[in-house]
Amino acid sequence: MTEFSSETSNLIEINKLCFGYKQRAVLNGVDIKIPKGRVTAIMGPSGSGKTTILRLIAGQLKANSGVIKVGGRDITRMSRNDLFLERRKMGVLFQSGALFTDLPVFENVAFPLRVHTRLSDSMIRDIVLVKLEAVGLRGARDLMPAELSGGMARRVALARAIVLDPQLILYDEPFAGQDPISIGILSDLIKRLNSALNLTSIVISHSVPETAAIADYIYVIARGKVADCGPTQRVINSEDPRVHQFMHGLPDGPVAFHYPAPDYRSDLGLDSTSHPSWPK
Repeated sequence: MTEFSSETSNLIEINKLCFGYKQRAVLNGVDIKIPKGRVTAIMGPSGSGKTTILRLIAGQLKANSGVIKVGGRDITRMSRNDLFLERRKMGVLFQSGALFTDLPVFENVAFPLRVHTRLSDSMIRDIVLVKLEAVGLRGARDLMPAELSGGMARRVALARAIVLDPQLILYDEPFAGQDPISIGILSDLIKRLNSALNLTSIVISHSVPETAAIADYIYVIARGKVADCGPTQRVINSEDPRVHQFMHGLPDGPVAFHYPAPDYRSDLGLDSTSHPSWPK
């Protein structure tokens, strides 16, 4: 296994990260440190930029400014070839699973090995079966993705994410659309694999109970910045109103229900005396 080289206790260090699309800023001066060997969650409301951070770490997007160091090397300054090599040390579990629909389970998991290595078919077979056994699906190796349940497909995708024995795993909304049993299985797998394989895991999620149960540290992103961060229990008990509202799922708080808009009555072309009971 090729390893990231870093002299610090953090595998990833993000400093003053900014990213946006044309006139819309998504991230504005984000600082994040991901410690080695831990499960770190990046949470926040939908549209807060969580998945954007994951894509920036993986080099799928290029930052407008700032530094993203992975294993001591700045991802933002890498050439295309260097970035391709660096990605061999990362595993990604996409929100959709992103399985190849025309390949059976075995070949989906084997795909990274065939692309990135020159291993023999017999060695690839052994590695794939070991990874499928780790997620409890060795018996499903000949099934097609269409024959899998949503939870099974996510577990196959997890087996593929760890098949190259990466040091870093990026999970994009792993619990989205899963039933309670599948969520329990995935939560256990993430925590157990992180410990057994000495991984560093980043979980992008807005599912508070499931994520809090497995995360060692939590970053909460709001309005393009880090609203709060720290050990899980401290963030759950945060006194920041925005963080408290999010972590406890409160309908009322600083995060408003209505998107900013002009006065309701004037927007409908009505004068201030018409329908006085209507909201503004």
